[in-house]
Amino acid sequence: MIWYILIVGILLPQSLAHPGFFTSIGQMTDLIHTEKDLVTSLKDYIKAEEDKLEQIKKWAEKLDRLTSTATKDPEGFVGHPVNAFKLMKRLNTEWSELENLVLKDTSDGFISNLTIQRQYFPNDEDQVGAAKALLRLQDTYNLDTDTISKGNLPGVKHKSFLTVEDCFELGKVAYTEADYYHTELWMEQALRQLDEGEVSTIDKVSVLDYLSYAVYQQGDLDKALLLTKKLLELDPEHQRANGNLKYFEYIMAKEKDGNKSASDDQSDRKTTLKKKGVAVDYLPERQKYEMLCRGEGIKMTPRRQKKLFCRYHDGNRNPKFILAPAKQEDEWDKPRIIRFHDIISDAEIEIVKDLAKPRLRRATISNPITGDLETVHYRISKSAWLSGYENPVVSRINMRIQDLTGLDVSTAEELQVANYGVGGQYEPHFDFARKDEPDAFKELGTGNRIATWLFYMSDVSAGGATVFPEVGASVWPKKGTAVFWYNLFASGEGDYSTRHAACPVLVGNKWVSNKWLHERGQEFRRPCTLSELE
Repeated sequence: MIWYILIVGILLPQSLAHPGFFTSIGQMTDLIHTEKDLVTSLKDYIKAEEDKLEQIKKWAEKLDRLTSTATKDPEGFVGHPVNAFKLMKRLNTEWSELENLVLKDTSDGFISNLTIQRQYFPNDEDQVGAAKALLRLQDTYNLDTDTISKGNLPGVKHKSFLTVEDCFELGKVAYTEADYYHTELWMEQALRQLDEGEVSTIDKVSVLDYLSYAVYQQGDLDKALLLTKKLLELDPEHQRANGNLKYFEYIMAKEKDGNKSASDDQSDRKTTLKKKGVAVDYLPERQKYEMLCRGEGIKMTPRRQKKLFCRYHDGNRNPKFILAPAKQEDEWDKPRIIRFHDIISDAEIEIVKDLAKPRLRRATISNPITGDLETVHYRISKSAWLSGYENPVVSRINMRIQDLTGLDVSTAEELQVANYGVGGQYEPHFDFARKDEPDAFKELGTGNRIATWLFYMSDVSAGGATVFPEVGASVWPKKGTAVFWYNLFASGEGDYSTRHAACPVLVGNKWVSNKWLHERGQEFRRPCTLSELE
């Protein structure tokens, strides 16, 4: 009991860890080793407790035999001087030693280790962030709750299941966000697993309490009433359910006495059941964006496909690529998106990742109004910036980009390395600054972002595509490749067809690095044209 109280006392304080573990799979892997260390420490504590109990058990067995014999003939037993001496010794000395053994606290090592590790634990933000990521993946990839609960995801190596408690927690997170659509889905899943006989600390009453209210909030009064009655069958004294029952019956009676328009409203309400409403973070192109993420995008016509080629590229007779030209593949025509194959080695990737890992911080965006950097819900990743002067590999990569694009990298931003988290994504955005953001890159003094170079530094088991909703292009991650496109026309005007997004990572760990090249220094490398859209 003392040990239990100590454990609870340790677990209650707010985590001292930096928030945002859920935004980087790479950093989450460190938590696996932390938990393994804690399990080892816990097993050591259990072994110490078992050794202590074994000693106490031996004491008990010995004294049980002794007292059984002694109680048959107490006078005769203590009449033996040796027995009398040992009885005095046991009660005066040995029972005190046994008391000390029983009171001995073997949990110190485990509690100390847990206290130290606790400061590096995820916090409430991480848990909620990971839950929201599951809901986001559910929507983006059209997954039903049963598929997710049973772990039947494409490309998984380590299958995992969701318990009733897990489903209930997901429903509660959605409920807290007033997302009653997902609350209903996950509470129904929890109820289904309870009905199938899964043993859980969560009871049906708790699930039905959330479920009935979520259904009511979506307008299905009949189902809400039915669920409330089912709840009251299990717990007739449930105060809130009794209150809800009276309220629902009152509303239904009022509707029956109303005019036909009220009946029509009720009919409309039924037909909208379980249709997802407009999200708080509504995105006009979300449907097209999510379709592209699932690989259901617009298919290029055969006539346009014939104009896409694979080729060897020598960087305009660059000496470095004459004997070993780069492999180029056209991914899309307008905007022109080019993929370079085998353009960064595994060894280079590992060096870049090792340099970036200690510096990874939650990725930010520039507020178009204030210009301040801030974290946002639609960009779930961590990033770090690497300069060419700090490592020869980074410098070599920068020069490779310059040689293959023909653009000056001296005015480019530093190499940004990003690792995506649970359901990691970056919703549709532009890399370049629009006309209503004239001060976006003012501090850099290098003009707008003329082009983007994006390295894929890992394969992704499922999801994680780079998509262009305006044109219907999907580019899938492939380790060792890079894609390149111009954000601006040669005239300097922004190419709005380059609006793109990083789809949520469904399964796997996505690492990328990118280089944003700017206008300054390109005056003679990419001369301006007189036509605005060329």
